[in-house]
Amino acid sequence: LLLEPLPRGSGLEFAADCNEDLLAKNWQRLILTHLAERIHRGVLTGAAITDMRITVVAGRAHQKHTEGGDFRQATYRAVRQGLMEAESVLLEPFYHFHLEVPQQMIGRAMTDIERMNGTFTLEESLGDLAVLTGAAPVVTMQDYMQEVSSYTKGFGRLSFSLQGYGECHNPEEVIAASGYDPEADPFRSPDSVFCSHGSGYIVPWYEVKDVMHVPSPFEEYVEAGGDVADPRLSSRSASGSWLAVEEVDAILERAGSGNRGGRDPRRKGRIAGHKKADTAPVTRTFRPKPHLAEYLLVDGYNMIYAWEETKKAAAGDLAAARGLLLDELCNYQGFRKMELICVFDAYRVSGHPTEYYDYHNIHVVFTREAETADQYIEKFAHDNAKRYHVTVATSDGLEQVIIRGEGCALLSAQDLRADIDSVKKTMREEYTEKPALTRHGQMEQAIQKAIFESAGKK
Repeated sequence: LLLEPLPRGSGLEFAADCNEDLLAKNWQRLILTHLAERIHRGVLTGAAITDMRITVVAGRAHQKHTEGGDFRQATYRAVRQGLMEAESVLLEPFYHFHLEVPQQMIGRAMTDIERMNGTFTLEESLGDLAVLTGAAPVVTMQDYMQEVSSYTKGFGRLSFSLQGYGECHNPEEVIAASGYDPEADPFRSPDSVFCSHGSGYIVPWYEVKDVMHVPSPFEEYVEAGGDVADPRLSSRSASGSWLAVEEVDAILERAGSGNRGGRDPRRKGRIAGHKKADTAPVTRTFRPKPHLAEYLLVDGYNMIYAWEETKKAAAGDLAAARGLLLDELCNYQGFRKMELICVFDAYRVSGHPTEYYDYHNIHVVFTREAETADQYIEKFAHDNAKRYHVTVATSDGLEQVIIRGEGCALLSAQDLRADIDSVKKTMREEYTEKPALTRHGQMEQAIQKAIFESAGKK
């Protein structure tokens, strides 16, 4: 496979440029099917690859011994090996922004954009307002709206939309934080499986080119002085180096006689050096994931205005709506037994610090000045997603995208409402199924308890 970069936003393209005399058309189509049927993960953080053309430039099949599943595994492993050999680039989402600030504050705005690793263009002014347009990473700009409102005293305006993906501004930090090891991924191995004496053995990806039977047309192209970045590598130049069908049959026959105790004196080199690997079983140890404490973060006002009963209550008294929501969440927590945190906005309250308190069996947070509930939840998710099983209940579309990026689970407002109703129904059913004690039965039960306690003391 030949892997080539494409312009940003192009996605993935698959093609074949392989001589049909060397690899039949049906096998080439099968390889293209396997390339398109799954999401291929990169080797930096395990994120999906994009903006790449993958071309089939060489291959070989045998009429008797090749099956479809062989090409599936060979295709997956070839992609992974190519990614291990190539120089990958980590991408991150970018916002396109439109910023309007008073003329005297344009310097502060430019400095902020540069600090956020963004780029900008100074547009024509609108009266007393200077206008900046450009792009910046989502992770650095997502909280900037509150800063603009603060330092412009409400005169600044910021709008942005998702532009797409660009090169990550801090790849080393992100890669280190992900802790991804491409060679330890059990479902996406870059290594290859070779056959010797009728049994398979693993060849590490960095040794495959020393032992493979099919010469690479890419290497021949480079040795001939060709440009490595040239998108068209003709596989026909390697036709003289392929093994003939008779030679393949002879190799398989020798492998079969080796299983019967025979020894081929011509078998030498790196393949012979894998004698130990031929007999040793290949095993992997899977360790179950540790049980993580569960946290549910609820965007309080988002829930209040998404549910009909709390929305009606909020029209008359917002405090009553908060109390109604918290009571519902208390009952829900008592059944689900997770740590539940309900977060309310208080960012418009001048000088307000972050306020925490417990309401029965749940935790309640009122955010500090200039901090929204979205920001608090996103920060909590970023700091704790790897230590706990975090679920966020919100119907804010942009917040859902960010939370998904942190690896947390999501509940929409309606999904949470439906689950709460289901819990309430279950609790009612359990209560009605319990036999009710009469007053006489309660007295008799108390007398029996006192008798047993008295007997225990004696």
